[in-house]
Amino acid sequence: MGPWLDTITSWLTTNPQWLGLAVFIVACLECLAIAGVVIPGTVLLFAIAVLAGSGTLSLGQTLLLGVLGGLLGDVLSYTLGRRFHQNIRRLPLLRTHPQWMAGAESYFQRYGIVSLIVGRFIGPLRPMLPMVAGMCDMPFPRFIAVSVLAGSGWAVAYLLPGWATGAALRLPLPENFWPQAAIVAVSIAALLGLCIHANIRRQPKATLMIGALSLALLIVAFFGYTHMTAFDQGINALVQEHRSSAGDMVAVLVTQIGNFRTQLVAAALVCALLFFNKQWRALIFFGGVTLFTAIANTTTKHLFARMRPEVLIDPLTSYSMPSGHSSGSFAFFLALAILAGREKPKRMRLICVLLGCLLALTVATSRVYLGAHWPTDILAGALLAITVNAFALALTQRYMELTPVPIKVWWMILPSCAVLYGFFMLSHLSNELVRYAY
Repeated sequence: MGPWLDTITSWLTTNPQWLGLAVFIVACLECLAIAGVVIPGTVLLFAIAVLAGSGTLSLGQTLLLGVLGGLLGDVLSYTLGRRFHQNIRRLPLLRTHPQWMAGAESYFQRYGIVSLIVGRFIGPLRPMLPMVAGMCDMPFPRFIAVSVLAGSGWAVAYLLPGWATGAALRLPLPENFWPQAAIVAVSIAALLGLCIHANIRRQPKATLMIGALSLALLIVAFFGYTHMTAFDQGINALVQEHRSSAGDMVAVLVTQIGNFRTQLVAAALVCALLFFNKQWRALIFFGGVTLFTAIANTTTKHLFARMRPEVLIDPLTSYSMPSGHSSGSFAFFLALAILAGREKPKRMRLICVLLGCLLALTVATSRVYLGAHWPTDILAGALLAITVNAFALALTQRYMELTPVPIKVWWMILPSCAVLYGFFMLSHLSNELVRYAY
């Protein structure tokens, strides 16, 4: 793998005009049935994304090519399954590795549309599920809609880290940036690793361990952010250099999800739906997490009284640490993810939590992009919400069993939240268009 990867990256370094095509092709192969299982596309995607971030491609171009390449791989896989149906099993690789098909079929039959979204982030399932969807004659418009949604999140998760690494290597960053960035990366990796290990091993005190580690990291962030100025300034310099009008518009719309009014209405809506469906335990857990996180965020923000970055043309007057958008989004989406994962297989529970983190992280990073918060602000907000979620879950496990929320209730909660977020985003967009018109 090493020499082969070095050869490809060396050739692309000397021929950067082919880098965009390389992103597209590798993304396509990574999502293509059978090929995606055999080819180590994840490592190759990261390496190519690093080259793209060194100045050859913008972040928007890199993500767009990744989404389109992955979508083509999905469509080809779907077409293959729909054209040959069960005869596809006669292919040589599938005859010798029947477990590839068996795992994807079982997952698709069990979770349906959700499997295409969740399975996108699971290596062995990603290239096989679209083919299984075609074999099962899933309607093509529905498949495309789900594929675009899943592919967009997948492109961000798999390409953004590499692109950001390449861009950071190119910039003249502050002297202590890389040691401080390494501390942040190791801390996040330790928390993520503990979550994965505890989930797989089913350790009895796993939730308390996660809460304790998250709280320890939160305390370090609260009292150590003054020593992380190189990290904050370096990330801000990296982000501000790559801002664009299109990116600004997207970030402003995304950040509407984390506004206090939006969070308040969304949390109240979920609580109301849980109340009317008599889901008392889920209501206590979700309501308690969102309310306590909001109170804790407001209290600590005034306690530390940190000033915001001097980036905004019209600076905000409120304090910066921790980010309310970050803590509110992580509290909201993680609490929903925990409820969604109740009584599910361990891998499904973990994927639910990771997807919740991905949604919250999208909102949180929009604040850094817009210059409204320092990176350590959103890190502290995320750790605050994770701490509250972990200890709240530990309490419910000790004093009352947190039973699963019925699927019919989820069909009320998820579409309602999507419509609500869409309403606030479109309202803001219409207001901006009216303002520019005058």
